[in-house]
Amino acid sequence: MPENGLPLAQIARLLDVPEDALRTLMAERWPTGDATLVALTVEEAARRLGIGRTKLYEYVSTGEIASVKIGSLRRIPAEAVNDFLTRQLGASDFGTAA
Repeated sequence: MPENGLPLAQIARLLDVPEDALRTLMAERWPTGDATLVALTVEEAARRLGIGRTKLYEYVSTGEIASVKIGSLRRIPAEAVNDFLTRQLGASDFGTAA
């Protein structure tokens, strides 16, 4: 699976799962994704984050996730998805139980 810039080692540690198992799960869940895309549709970006399209539009409208208009199309830079996830990991308090 091509490297997409996500801090998978950090995510695996936070989830308390082996990094290889996480990579395998990702490859099974998204086997046809094109990791070379630099701009994603809203649907593609939402799928990468595992959230709904409506929630992603909410993040776009509040500026939490950067986006650009190309003609009439809305596109999310691939780095913006990674940046958003990194910010969410930094903002989460994993030391306390829910």
